[in-house]
Amino acid sequence: MTHFLVTEENPDGKRLEQVLSMVRNDVIQRCMLIAEDHRPEAQAVLANNMKVLGLLTEAIGLAEDSTRILDKAFGPSQAARGGPPRIGV
Repeated sequence: MTHFLVTEENPDGKRLEQVLSMVRNDVIQRCMLIAEDHRPEAQAVLANNMKVLGLLTEAIGLAEDSTRILDKAFGPSQAARGGPPRIGV
């Protein structure tokens, strides 16, 4: 069973792109807290976080693309209403 994503067992879960967007928003908030800290350690963490934000944005785009593919091929997901998965077993 997944902890965050929509499944038959977890109909109140979120789509992958929603979870990734929430994580991205959290990282942005943390970046704002350290943006004015000019110590080398803070700047290194900020630089790493900026790279993570880029990767998260790319992952969100991929997840959105997968949702579009599934919606086009099989219609909207019914997992949140207890329906079966659109693909897989």
